Amino acid sequence: MEDFIGSDHEPNVEDDSSEFDSLVMTWDKMRQYATIKIICLVTYGLYIIQKRSVIHNHMPSREETIAREIARRNLFTFLINPRRSRHFLHMLPETFAQLCTLLRTRGQLKDTRHASVEEQVAIFIYAIAHNVRNCVLQVVFRRSGETISRYFHRVLEAIISLEDQFLIQPDGTSILSEIMNNNRFYPYFKDCIGAIDGTHVRVKVSNSNAPRYRVRKNWLTQNVLAACTFDLKFTYVLPGWEGTTSDSRIIKDELNREYRLHTFEGKYYLVDAGFMLTGALLTPYRGVRYHLKEYSFRAPENAQELFNLRHASLRNAIERAFGVLKKRFAIIASSTEPHYTFDTQRDVFLACCILHNFLMSIDPDEELIAEVDRELLNSRRRPRRNAIDEDTEEGKIIRDNIASQMWNAYVL
Repeated sequence: MEDFIGSDHEPNVEDDSSEFDSLVMTWDKMRQYATIKIICLVTYGLYIIQKRSVIHNHMPSREETIAREIARRNLFTFLINPRRSRHFLHMLPETFAQLCTLLRTRGQLKDTRHASVEEQVAIFIYAIAHNVRNCVLQVVFRRSGETISRYFHRVLEAIISLEDQFLIQPDGTSILSEIMNNNRFYPYFKDCIGAIDGTHVRVKVSNSNAPRYRVRKNWLTQNVLAACTFDLKFTYVLPGWEGTTSDSRIIKDELNREYRLHTFEGKYYLVDAGFMLTGALLTPYRGVRYHLKEYSFRAPENAQELFNLRHASLRNAIERAFGVLKKRFAIIASSTEPHYTFDTQRDVFLACCILHNFLMSIDPDEELIAEVDRELLNSRRRPRRNAIDEDTEEGKIIRDNIASQMWNAYVL
């Protein structure tokens, strides 16, 4: 007992005080955190109440709702007329009806409580056909900006889901009818499976990315690579490349991708001088007359000129396809900066190509095609350099053989 009483084991007052202070500080922090949390919840609650109050105050009256519905019905009655429908939607009424049916059955597009599939599709088609902003669509369709945006993206997604049905690459097993049925092209181009080219479309990107997309006229563009057959239908579309990227670089990268442009042994695409000459890509002869207008007053004088003339006549299909596409859908032809994000603009181009193929099958609009043909005939394209060091012997042999056979038959 004495040992215990006289020992040094006395209570440590300083340690107990420090522990107590720590507990007090922890409690104070928890109380402050709880106070901040309560303030945040109250503030958010007041915000929701105010927002609902604003929405309630801006809710249209019954009379206004009825007036808007009548206006929309009158609009669709107005579009029953083929001429008006062609101007407003760039397609005939029956074509529009078929498109809506297709998007219902294959694109999984559904009527909503307030808008039919027909109205949703009309909003999207009018937007891309006339390149109008959301505020204009609000006036035309008597809908809020949020509703317009929601339907636009819903229809865009539904159309892109049809890609596998409308963008079909050739399998290389058959000769294209436009070649088979024309003795100017058959049998010389019997192994041709289409034409390839690139086109530039305005885009909006961040300032940091702008230099990679800036081209002539200081515009920001994406370079879109596409292939088509000679009925002016696209078979492959690759949007999204920077405007400063050359067609030759894009095609080289594309041929090395897993999901890529299909090529087949012994088959080839026709391309212009901006691409390299290979066994799969056939370019015209360099330093020889090429464009169709150059042969208007003087016939071909040798095998190379004859090859270039007929090569241009066939390859012209991709330029015609791009021309019709941009005439139909002003959203990808405008010289002004788009008001959609880059990703949306890329998807819009793909959707336009899908719609183009759909329309070329049932509603091609021959007047529009004729207008494009006249413009191409009178246009003057800038000459493009060929990457000489990338030409292959295989491509040269194929081209020379075709030119020789063609010229022998031509001079007989």
